[in-house]
Amino acid sequence: MEFLETQITDIESQLHQAGLKLTPQRRATVSTLLHNYEKHLSAEELFTLVRKREKDIGLATVYRTLEILFELGIVNKINFEDGMSRYDLRLSDQGHFHHHLLCKVCGKIQEVHEDLLLDVEEKVKNKFGFEVTDHRLIFHGICADCLAKKSH
Repeated sequence: MEFLETQITDIESQLHQAGLKLTPQRRATVSTLLHNYEKHLSAEELFTLVRKREKDIGLATVYRTLEILFELGIVNKINFEDGMSRYDLRLSDQGHFHHHLLCKVCGKIQEVHEDLLLDVEEKVKNKFGFEVTDHRLIFHGICADCLAKKSH
């Protein structure tokens, strides 16, 4: 629980620095994102979950909150090729945005928290004089569960 409060406090500070407040609706949205941070929720899925805790919130409020959080770099907007934008909370203890493994059979999404591209970033800097500040990488393939089912 302390982890969640620390994250909310960090996000509240970022909002405050941008001249914004952590309203009860924003707090409910952020809290729901934190409780479901591995699920890669769409705005509509998030709204359904937030509505269980905050009855007076509207879908437009959730969209606006997500857009603010995206603009501040608190969440990342990802499209896993299902036609929906999904939101991934960027936890304050992470450096780069994490990578994803997307199973093309079952659609499962796994997170990879190791930074696999440090060597590539160094090569880009040396060859092009370009300092990479962030990157996103989605590996498409077949997850271990689907491979196991396929072999039987």
